[in-house]
Amino acid sequence: MTQHTSKKILVIGAGIGGLTTAAALRNAGLDVEIYERAGALKAAGSGLSVMSNAIAALESMGLDLALDKRGEVLRSYHVRTTRGRLIREFPFPKIIRKLGVPSVLITRSDLQEALLAATAGIPITYGATAESFTTDEATGRVTVRFQEGREAHGDALIGADGFHSVIRRQLHGPEGSRDSGYICWLAVIPFEHSRLTTGSVTHYWGSGKRFGLVDVGGGRVYWWGTKNMPPRESANWRGGKIDVLRSYAGWADEIRQVIQATPEEKIIPVPSRDRVFLERWGRGPVTLLGDAAHPMLTSLGQGSAMAIEDAAVLVRHLTGAEDIPRALRRYEDDRRERARGMVAASRSISTFEQSENPVRRPLRDATFRYMPDARLTRTLEDALTFPTPAF
Repeated sequence: MTQHTSKKILVIGAGIGGLTTAAALRNAGLDVEIYERAGALKAAGSGLSVMSNAIAALESMGLDLALDKRGEVLRSYHVRTTRGRLIREFPFPKIIRKLGVPSVLITRSDLQEALLAATAGIPITYGATAESFTTDEATGRVTVRFQEGREAHGDALIGADGFHSVIRRQLHGPEGSRDSGYICWLAVIPFEHSRLTTGSVTHYWGSGKRFGLVDVGGGRVYWWGTKNMPPRESANWRGGKIDVLRSYAGWADEIRQVIQATPEEKIIPVPSRDRVFLERWGRGPVTLLGDAAHPMLTSLGQGSAMAIEDAAVLVRHLTGAEDIPRALRRYEDDRRERARGMVAASRSISTFEQSENPVRRPLRDATFRYMPDARLTRTLEDALTFPTPAF
């Protein structure tokens, strides 16, 4: 049997992973419904990188989102000191040319608009807060109950409901989070500077602080900053723009200028955290995807890409599947080691880059400055290559 339009897949969460999954499942001939707890989708004012592995995963699902027309193709990637002196240029352009698949720098809202266009016609219920689910052993079907009193019934349930996933909590019980030890500030604004070239990504490394400038197209820049901070303080940060400016006193002019040009209400403070990696994501006709399955820190810029990769592998296993639970376990098996490696690498790199130890800081800079090109290229190429699963 090839396809069953009678198979209904319930997707909880209309984020990047949920929308990608729904669009691809519909294209594969499956019946899909999306449920989102927010009353409407309003993407935060932040940006992200849809790296080559994610673009390749989208292509494997037949999803052409024309992201290069909505954002900016990555053309250069530099790491600099606080004053702007070059530490290392990363060979992303060379790797991208070799792979033949671009990496795109884009705002979260622009990516969301592209995904909403791809899901046009798929039922999306907003203001639907999932509360619990049950499975019927006799039929194998699953029922989701929502706080608002409604129910949804389907053959499979995909928990793509993010870091605070209700589906994950029912599957695995209450869990604590692992704080990164620093806060992130994020913003997207119109901005121009001679050092901000087309398709550029620039990271600046200081002591317990980092800063990033990313050209996301249309004369806009996505900037982010980090600062070491105790978890309780970062989770309840109540500072303002002046506090962010003070954190980068003496740093490169373009950093202070972009902060000064940002309206205070556009600066979004975000605590940075992940969770202990799950060995088994789901059971029966239920599984997890994206941040619900494997939240990670942002140092690799691969969070959205991992959700998109998840969607590609999940859809391959569900297409034409007679045994839904078996298909979901195979999806999890295919994704486990790739996701585990990304979560671990993100935390390791984050800790290393965020160092404020006077001994480790010079070691950090020297490690990246003098790392052999072949080693750095191999590491980056592995991350940027979508591992097509064998069936």
